[in-house]
Amino acid sequence: MKLPYAEPYKIKMVESVKRSTKEQRLKWIKEAHYNLFNLSSNKVFIDLLTDSGTGAMSDKQWAEMMIGDESYAGSSSFHKLKDTVKKITGFKYFLPTHQGRAAENVLFSALVKAGDVIPGNSHFDTTKGHIEFRQAAAIDCTIDEAFDTSNPHPFKGNVDLKKLEAVFKTHPKEKIPFCIVTITCNSSGGQPVSMENIKAVSALCKQHEITLIFDAARFAENAYFIKKRETGFENKTIKEITKTFFSFGDGMTMSSKKDGLVNMGGFIALNDEETYKKAITFNIMFEGFITYGGMNGRDMGALAVGLDEATEFDYLESRVEQIAYLGKKIVAFGVPVQKPFGGHAIFLDANKFVPTIPREEYRAQALAVELYIIGGIRGVEIGTILADRDPITRENRYPDLELVRLAIPRRVYSYNHMDYIAAVLKNIFDSRNEAKHGYKIVEEAPIMRHFTVKLEKI
Repeated sequence: MKLPYAEPYKIKMVESVKRSTKEQRLKWIKEAHYNLFNLSSNKVFIDLLTDSGTGAMSDKQWAEMMIGDESYAGSSSFHKLKDTVKKITGFKYFLPTHQGRAAENVLFSALVKAGDVIPGNSHFDTTKGHIEFRQAAAIDCTIDEAFDTSNPHPFKGNVDLKKLEAVFKTHPKEKIPFCIVTITCNSSGGQPVSMENIKAVSALCKQHEITLIFDAARFAENAYFIKKRETGFENKTIKEITKTFFSFGDGMTMSSKKDGLVNMGGFIALNDEETYKKAITFNIMFEGFITYGGMNGRDMGALAVGLDEATEFDYLESRVEQIAYLGKKIVAFGVPVQKPFGGHAIFLDANKFVPTIPREEYRAQALAVELYIIGGIRGVEIGTILADRDPITRENRYPDLELVRLAIPRRVYSYNHMDYIAAVLKNIFDSRNEAKHGYKIVEEAPIMRHFTVKLEKI
């Protein structure tokens, strides 16, 4: 018989989680103003809010923590991390930061000014927030196939070259500090970008003399999909694939809390010395000295090991296949999701799941809240609330997709947990026609409102 799949690791330590009743969860979510970010973690049974910084580190990473060099300047831990980043990405210059949005803050402070436009593929919320905070505009150039959740296109994170070229032709290059390609593309469902598309985007950027930057938080998962889905890369290692696609860019920002396999950290890597020098000033102002940038020495050491582990096939296979296992289970129940399944999460299609709830009543948020009430599972809305208001008109922006993201932490949950999640979703889906009303906003921040928004049930 064919042998079943088994994870390439053993469990060395466990963490207890509390169970709760539906009645308790109804009370808690009301007290949290129906914002899942406001819940304390001990009120959550399975936490799928994010895969950022929530993974389990390996024994080798913990061992590296014990020999971390906490010197303020020039620590050996910094040099380990710098050498690892150079080996994996090929970029010449390196600046550590405390997390991904900090890397964006430093780099964008050096490059983005009011009136600029930054094209890319479905910018992540913090990326768009940093751009709009500087009175610039993020222009989405993702392929149209990404917005049809039933379309099986293998690389839904791809940039539409015609859309991108239109941006280049309608704006002076002085107003386009860079083009950003997010790998994998979180906002379109954890979808990968093909090597062919990266190469074509790079060629177009070079033709128009535009810098190409990667948002590389999940670059290793992107490389896994290239290996599995793109002709010509079947026999390449993950490290060979990552080195290849980074060679087409000019730099990257990284939230190391994803494919760095650590609980905190980030960095900027660049080829251009002038940009690096500009970024140094802001790194010292906002983060710390250039050889620690808001990170402890021990965390830099753990990240160096984590980047190496995350770019190995066996780890990535166990990671991505667990996501696919959950996806196949709930699709068998008829639950509508973004297909193909993403690399770090399953994205529920709220437009198809609960079309009975009006969009202006935030149907994806309503579905996410129901998932918590019924099963104690915390996901996150990737829809109208996250899309925020138009910075000019202050009207709600209604994205093509209303999604609920179930982000699976790395090396944390078992297949039994996946079965539990699937069963909860089936029960909710079977009673979906009973859902008639959602929520209204009673308090919100002027930008990136989804983190702190307060809602009221209609």
